[in-house]
Amino acid sequence: MWPTRPGETVGALRAVVLIALGTALMALSAKVNLPLPYVPMTLQTLVVLMIGAAYGWRLGSATMIAYLAEGALGLPVFAGPVGGIAPLVGPTAGYLFGFVLAAFVTGWLAERGWDRSVVLLFAAMAVGHIVILAAGFGWLAFGLGLGVAKAWQVGLAPFIAASLVKNALGATLMPAARRIVDRRG
Repeated sequence: MWPTRPGETVGALRAVVLIALGTALMALSAKVNLPLPYVPMTLQTLVVLMIGAAYGWRLGSATMIAYLAEGALGLPVFAGPVGGIAPLVGPTAGYLFGFVLAAFVTGWLAERGWDRSVVLLFAAMAVGHIVILAAGFGWLAFGLGLGVAKAWQVGLAPFIAASLVKNALGATLMPAARRIVDRRG
């Protein structure tokens, strides 16, 4: 799809297209959600970690920043029909900002070969999930003042099993996607 030796213009166009594709996938994954009392369970963390692993730390992080900017501008890209500043300062804020760091960490690990083995990719995605959950937990416990026990109950415990399933799914899908792309390239 892209020239093997892109010039500066083609490289910038490629990045813009990949960021647009990534933010669209993020918005779509936000709409697949299970409403919970404070924070909905979505497919976003799976997509964040797959984007980080596929794009690398620079483009993965840039994609998450673009996604947050789209939401802040009022586009309905967050879970539910929601856009604007409210999700970026409400109960979901820690998770949303954790997406940037998780894409960074997962992308950084992937660039060092952790994406070439299902086991290592599972571990890289687990680190990314820990980053997202820690950011969300920290925000709920201290930013919103829910306290540690309540933040654990509503912001961490319900997501542990789903995170493991998403890790397994992502670590399995990434090598399959690479094989498909490699065959076409």
